[in-house]
Amino acid sequence: MKEVSTIGLDLAKNVFQVHGIDGSGETVIRRQLRRGQDLPFFEKLPPCLVGMEACGTSHYWAREITVLGHEVRMMPARYVKRNKNDVADAEAICEAVTRPTMRFVPIKTPAQQSVLMLHRTRELFVRQRTMLINALRAHLAEFGIVAGVGRNGLEKLLEVIADDGDERIPSEARDCLLALRDQLVLVKRQILEADRRILACHRASEMSRRLDDIPGVGPLIATALVASIPDPHAFRSGRDLSAWIGLVPKQASTGGKERLGHISKAGNRYLRKLLVVGALSVIRRAKQTGASRHPWLVVLMARRSTKVVAIALANKIARIAWAMMVRGTRYQEPLLQAA
Repeated sequence: MKEVSTIGLDLAKNVFQVHGIDGSGETVIRRQLRRGQDLPFFEKLPPCLVGMEACGTSHYWAREITVLGHEVRMMPARYVKRNKNDVADAEAICEAVTRPTMRFVPIKTPAQQSVLMLHRTRELFVRQRTMLINALRAHLAEFGIVAGVGRNGLEKLLEVIADDGDERIPSEARDCLLALRDQLVLVKRQILEADRRILACHRASEMSRRLDDIPGVGPLIATALVASIPDPHAFRSGRDLSAWIGLVPKQASTGGKERLGHISKAGNRYLRKLLVVGALSVIRRAKQTGASRHPWLVVLMARRSTKVVAIALANKIARIAWAMMVRGTRYQEPLLQAA
């Protein structure tokens, strides 16, 4: 067998597909590997280029194969041509990893993956809290008990549930409502614990503390940015980062005519949501005070809707964050930058 120079690895839960070529591009390996055979297989090979799609468990396998002396490059799955079988996928990955214009995904460290797991766990708890609150409101509405929106309205409903003397709720229904209430209390406690851990990660990271100075960015957004972007130099500019997050408009330009549509919503959905929420907080503050740290924001608010302004500001925040991460600088007010 000729010496392997490039390998395309199609990952799965238990059965992996390998496609290897030599320096002339001729196929020399095409086989399946069980999960336990993966690392011993690469351990026997001389150092070569290994390509794989960025997906679940890909960062783990990338770290393990790198330790064996190979160069691992991960690519977004959408950039690799697709088919309906693993053999074709592995061949496409092997072809795509050698393209000079391909964009690659930096390998995350276990610490960065741990922070992102903490964020995902918190997000799951938040969704469960919303589901429990909606269930309590819906069940009580079946008995004609309705309260206002917000925290005060929920507290009134919880008082009704805890009142055994309220005859509007049958005993069987009250038992179910009490179970939902207890679950809600537990989920709220877990959210607070997750917030405490995220704050500890934020204080331990110098870069996260610097990003916290940006208006609209707090510990939650700062830690998510640091953990989601292992190497900010992988993006050529701040606009590339905002495009990766999905905060730039889709283009349908042709014939010299530029047509811009809605934002692409490609890339990291969680980061996009956090940045938009942070931008909305800045806009809310600007409406209350009539001023903003961004002079252009007040002008834009006068002629555009709040949602459009929020997307524009979220894009701006992402680009500022990229510049600070690449240059290692601190945030400066716009007037100071102009001076």
